[in-house]
Amino acid sequence: MSIGAAAEKLDVSIDTIRRWEKKGLIKSSRDGRNYRVFNVGEIRRLYAKINGSGYSENYKILRTKKPTHYTAIDLFAGAGGTALGLENAGFQHLMLNEVDKNAAATLRLNKPEWNVVECDIADIDFKPYANKVDLIEGGFPCQSFSYAGKKLGLEDVRGTLFYQFARAVSEARPKIAIGENVRGLLTHDSGRTLRGMVSVLENIGYRVAYKIMRAQYFDVPQKRERLVIFAVREDIGGSIVFPKEKDYTLSLREALKNCPVSEGQKYSPYKLEIMKNIPPGGYWRELSVELQKEYMGASFAMGGGKTGMARRLSWDEPSLTLTCNPAQKQTERCHPDETRPLTVREYARIQTFPDDWGFFGSVSSQYKQIGNAVPVNLGYYLGQAAIQVLSYASETANFEAFDTAIAYSQLQLLSAN
Repeated sequence: MSIGAAAEKLDVSIDTIRRWEKKGLIKSSRDGRNYRVFNVGEIRRLYAKINGSGYSENYKILRTKKPTHYTAIDLFAGAGGTALGLENAGFQHLMLNEVDKNAAATLRLNKPEWNVVECDIADIDFKPYANKVDLIEGGFPCQSFSYAGKKLGLEDVRGTLFYQFARAVSEARPKIAIGENVRGLLTHDSGRTLRGMVSVLENIGYRVAYKIMRAQYFDVPQKRERLVIFAVREDIGGSIVFPKEKDYTLSLREALKNCPVSEGQKYSPYKLEIMKNIPPGGYWRELSVELQKEYMGASFAMGGGKTGMARRLSWDEPSLTLTCNPAQKQTERCHPDETRPLTVREYARIQTFPDDWGFFGSVSSQYKQIGNAVPVNLGYYLGQAAIQVLSYASETANFEAFDTAIAYSQLQLLSAN
């Protein structure tokens, strides 16, 4: 329905629906006339949840019933969010690489059977895995390199960690390669960085597509966007597919029900008094003008909404994107009721790690590992999409739950518009 018809049918204001869409709680699409339309069932479910009549317990960590024979290598593995998600989807890991000692210890702590290689990725020879691995996945950092519109090869991106990712793909020749990064990669260096990355992967023999995936529509109680680059070796048939977004979101209330007690950061006495004035879902604008000026300091007069400052989360919505520090002034993540930062275990719940997944190192290191992770359930859906492509040859794929991607050569970068 149009926004007006949906508002009338559900007896809410148009502004309310617009606010829900802006918050990422519902989504719109375009009809044949390019008008914006909404799924009324999706709005009705959200309305019921917010008003307490539609509370559900949909939070779960997704797992397939049995593993597949497909294999994977996970690079820049961190605390294991993507790796666990891929395993839950059915993949068997041949190797995981991580250079951070605490994150590597976390992987070994939880999965002693995994082959965790703790070293600089530059020191790994991937040629022994040639044609023996189905998927290579890695969340490489976003780094600039020179791109002038020409086709780029491996040598053109040498010195970056993307080069190491592409080198692994070039040497091991997996059927599929998946890279993921922050949304900012889409417009980094006016889109030239992403165009260069795609060019390199095409140059080594892969068809490439990419898409922004919004975690809150993939059974993750968190508004977190990741740019996913999906590359399929040219000799592999079938379309590139991405998981379809669900028509619901999970609230923080669902995620944190019966959450185990754990360590966490504490507020200073001053900040504690400030945060006591913020209601659920509110931020610094809830303070008196005097307190705003005092707490914000020089930021008070600067532009932008600064909505992460003095921010308390809301029970009825997904969490804001988790950062590496829940008490950081610019990106506050305060518990909805209790005046304190989210704990380590609450962080893990929001990232869909299981409760028995431990984290090695200091509390600050644990926050960093969790905050940097890809949500486990998002990794699961990426794994499911990869399995659909891999199973195409045996005619067992079911594409109903997936969006077919267009090859990169037919795409236009958003940043170019």
